Amino acid sequence: MMKTLALAAAAASLLAPAAASSFAPPRNAPAAAARPWMNPTLSPDRRVALLLPTMTEDEKLTLVFGYFSIDFPPKSYTMPAGGREGAAGHVPGIPRLGIPPQWQTDAGVGVASQGGARHKRERTALPSGMATAATWNPVTAFAGGRMIGAEARASGFNVMLAGGVDLVRDPRNGRNFEYGGEDPLLAGTMVGAQIAGIQSNAIISTVKHYALNDLETGRDYHDARIAPEAARMSDLLAFQFAIERSDPGSIMCSYNQVNGTHACENRWLLIDVLRGDFGAKGFVMSDWGATHSTEAAASAGLDQDSGFPFDKEPYFGAPLKAAIAAGRVPKARLDAMAGRILRAMFAHGLFDRPVAPGPIDLAAHAAVSRTDAEEGAVLLKNEHNVLPLSPHAKRIVVIGGHADAGVLAGGGSSLVYPVGGNAVPGLAPTGWPGPVMYYPSAPLRALKALMPGADISYVDGGDPAAAAAAARGADVALVFLTQWAGEAFDVPYRLSGNQDALVEAVAAANPKTVAVLETGGPVALPWAGRVGAILEAWYPGTAGGEAIANLLTGRANPSGRLPVTFARDESQLPRPALPGGGLREGEPFAIDYSEGAAVGYKWFDARHLDPLYSFGHGLSYTTFAHGGLTATLRDGRIAVSFRVRNAGSRAGSDVPQVYVAGPAGAGWEAPKRLAGFSKVALAPGASQALAVTIDPRLLATFSRGQWHIAGGEYRVMLGKSARDIGETVTVRVPARTLPGNWRP
Repeated sequence: MMKTLALAAAAASLLAPAAASSFAPPRNAPAAAARPWMNPTLSPDRRVALLLPTMTEDEKLTLVFGYFSIDFPPKSYTMPAGGREGAAGHVPGIPRLGIPPQWQTDAGVGVASQGGARHKRERTALPSGMATAATWNPVTAFAGGRMIGAEARASGFNVMLAGGVDLVRDPRNGRNFEYGGEDPLLAGTMVGAQIAGIQSNAIISTVKHYALNDLETGRDYHDARIAPEAARMSDLLAFQFAIERSDPGSIMCSYNQVNGTHACENRWLLIDVLRGDFGAKGFVMSDWGATHSTEAAASAGLDQDSGFPFDKEPYFGAPLKAAIAAGRVPKARLDAMAGRILRAMFAHGLFDRPVAPGPIDLAAHAAVSRTDAEEGAVLLKNEHNVLPLSPHAKRIVVIGGHADAGVLAGGGSSLVYPVGGNAVPGLAPTGWPGPVMYYPSAPLRALKALMPGADISYVDGGDPAAAAAAARGADVALVFLTQWAGEAFDVPYRLSGNQDALVEAVAAANPKTVAVLETGGPVALPWAGRVGAILEAWYPGTAGGEAIANLLTGRANPSGRLPVTFARDESQLPRPALPGGGLREGEPFAIDYSEGAAVGYKWFDARHLDPLYSFGHGLSYTTFAHGGLTATLRDGRIAVSFRVRNAGSRAGSDVPQVYVAGPAGAGWEAPKRLAGFSKVALAPGASQALAVTIDPRLLATFSRGQWHIAGGEYRVMLGKSARDIGETVTVRVPARTLPGNWRP
């Protein structure tokens, strides 16, 4: 991996470490000498070996069944005692043995609240997962994870349901904003760093949604069909990279089926791949409502049935107890389930550093979020250097997107309620998967603070003609465009309402029109050629307004790079029509992922399609030069080195990207693959040498349970995006086979 990735451990210094707290055993607990598993100097495996034999069957069953943490009248469900109101879940502790409860919070960008405004807790929201992936900076991802993990601990939670790493196979997926982009190396690296940051607080993070949860339409019953070998080289490789970089305490299995079997009872996924080849140590929990059986799920590798009452039955409650009594589920299987849960709790500090509510430095955490937003925003276009805004600009008009009030957030279970509440309340839907939320960080207010000498006005954009009239004669027109996305629904590949007409009208009236996008992922931009500049800000989080203003004015230099390809329209997608459309709710259907491992830019390359904006693309207010590319074979791996120089007049950060192409006949899914990357900050005129070691699995195809590297000439390419390639060198690599469980 890139030299930069080694810095992730150093990111711990970016935030103060969470304070440890001593464990106070219950009054009726045995003496410490009688509970040797409480000795923190022992290994997690040894502690499990000491504790598990002392547990009754009912105590083991307690660990494998989790509850929702709010009342749920539609199912006549009342939250059991011991839960934390408004949380995602609760697994009771066992005081007799000193086993703490699991208090689980929905997450992704921060500590989320369930059950609507009556249960809200005001916390810091990071930018969306897509925005963090767009930083291409694992240090930033680690710092953000460490921050939200600290807020979870201070809120009384010891499990965060974070770490979404499903690949973006379809830009219309409503949950793309939670994920890490379309490439397994980038997604696995970035999400893995964020999980590691969360777990640095002595709490558990999941990695999710395992696996191929790549579309929300019919997510409970659609069947994701893909060749197992292609899955290993795409979605599952992203999970593998994330797990290797973070050792997550838990893996959350998804709602959908994979090749005809539900993910949470899919033995190939959970035992053969996850336990076998990946060597994952964490326990497998189900998504809320993703368990469909007792015996099949338990036998296939599910360890914890989570979020009752969302399943049709309490499968790992009384039915599991009965199945064990009848011998249909072996007692040894229950021991393995409970043992894995206990091991994760020991390994990640839940026994030794119990959580307790405490103070949160919201101002410091907002600064972490703002840095992430500034690094992740992508300057897609900047014709005639419209940006940064001139300090001499006298009249600026800001149009649309509720930019006078706040910035948009994604919907669903990951929603974080902000300090100060919803800046634009009442937008439909106000209930699940809403509310539609705008964080009260207004770009208009932030711009006015940074440019006190300019006349900055606001027009809501509801009337394109009125907006055009307001823009005519202004020095610059800033048009804010939004697309709300969220869990449980998918979105069209276009902006909603009259927004395309709005920007067309404004651009016709003022050639210095800047479009600022707040979207969950890629979207069609039919007007891209008619505006001066485009800034993709994604869902920018708690301090998003300030981040956008800093970027527009040049106080921050854009350095984000696209983690996804922007297609020109749906005709360029593997499935132009959204799968499942027109079917009745609950009617099963299959999604044939016939593109296999050719996801995103690989699909475009393989089909010779010209995207609107390519994977890896992103501009800066300065310029960078790359050179001196070399590639040599060392100990069976390709070692790459090169130099990067800031050739412009502003300080900025660059993201040089290394791609590799296999020899003819290698059987690759696409002409090239991302093989490494680094983010480097440079002063004007400064240069730096960088080095990459390419993971050999990125040279291989997967078949017959092994990684196969074809012998021959490999082309190593240094580029600024998947379509902007500079130097190329070749290196001869001998044929080689690696076992399916190979890891660095």
